[in-house]
Amino acid sequence: MVEDGGQLPRPPRRVPAGAATLTQLQTSTPRTPPPPPRRPWKFGRFLAGFVVVLLILAAGASAGWYVRAESLRIDTEKILEAVRPGVVRVLATTCEGTGEASGVLIGDGLILTAASAIKQPLSIAIETEDGRVRRANPLGTSADGVAVLRLIGRLDTEPVPLAPPNPDPKAERALLGYTAAGAVTSRSVGTEEQPQALSSWMNQAKLGGPIIDKTGQVVGLVTGDTVPASTIVPLEKLREYVVPNAAGLTPEAGGTCQRSRGPQNAVVPELLVASTPLAVESQKLLGSYLTLLNRHDFAGLRQQVYSRRLLRAYSEEKDRSSHETSYFFGAKITEVTRYAVDGANVRMTFTVLFSPNANGAQGQTCNRLDLRYRLVRDSGQLRLDQGTSVATAQSCDAD
Repeated sequence: MVEDGGQLPRPPRRVPAGAATLTQLQTSTPRTPPPPPRRPWKFGRFLAGFVVVLLILAAGASAGWYVRAESLRIDTEKILEAVRPGVVRVLATTCEGTGEASGVLIGDGLILTAASAIKQPLSIAIETEDGRVRRANPLGTSADGVAVLRLIGRLDTEPVPLAPPNPDPKAERALLGYTAAGAVTSRSVGTEEQPQALSSWMNQAKLGGPIIDKTGQVVGLVTGDTVPASTIVPLEKLREYVVPNAAGLTPEAGGTCQRSRGPQNAVVPELLVASTPLAVESQKLLGSYLTLLNRHDFAGLRQQVYSRRLLRAYSEEKDRSSHETSYFFGAKITEVTRYAVDGANVRMTFTVLFSPNANGAQGQTCNRLDLRYRLVRDSGQLRLDQGTSVATAQSCDAD
């Protein structure tokens, strides 16, 4: 019961279950909002921009290096097609039998080749890649193995000029030269600063071959007495040898031997007919015949090639006197037919180089021959029994 004049007490305030007490609310720490994100430091922004610039410059420099590297490379197949007509094969009959090399026609009838191919020559000729042959005279040789020849007669072939002075030492170069089989090839030889070893893939016939830059001009010449000793004579020396009365050249003495020989490598006639067993056997026999003639191995001819009938009809001394300075090359078998039961009639064309002073030469240097040979079986083996001319011999200078 409430006394008079009194007030009723207030009901207690309801607090939701689980809510914090007043004391807890008063003593709790107020939550502080996170600070705003910090703006990047000015130097950091500068550094980042600098790195980006460096990356752009590096990419540009790399692209520039790639473009320059590409511009210094050489396309050997493209150079071969452009320069091939001016690269010639040098052939000679010499006292030592060394006369085979490559060479390059550089204009005004001058040919550069390796001096090792024309030591003591009795006759020198050059053959173009399309088979034309011309006589050449030596003007002189240099101490570093270069020979300069003067072409005799006309030759409608585009020369390969010497390059301007000071070629780029970082530019790739190519060597053009002949194989032993008479084909022109092209091969990269690296740069002047980083050359490739020549002796790892050279052959004797490539001595005298020109070193060509990507513009198709001569920047060097391969010389040497042997393949292992081969080296490149640089452009500045070549320029000294092609001027009139060049001081760096000495006359090459002509051969004093009575009999001279051509290159001593084996001859394999090109077979222009079907490769039947009889044709292949005939090719092998006539290849041996020409090889032994070039080596002046007349005793070997009698033992390995001639039939018994031909041995009786043709003496070794007559063989020797008939071929005292001759060299046979460019042989092609154009016809093979059967003779008798197991023999063959074979038609073969080839070129013979000889000294103008040889018996019957009449001042000429080489002839193209077209002969038909009769081959017979003798003791089971194919042997040469007879040879007759199909056409009159044609002088090489007449084509």
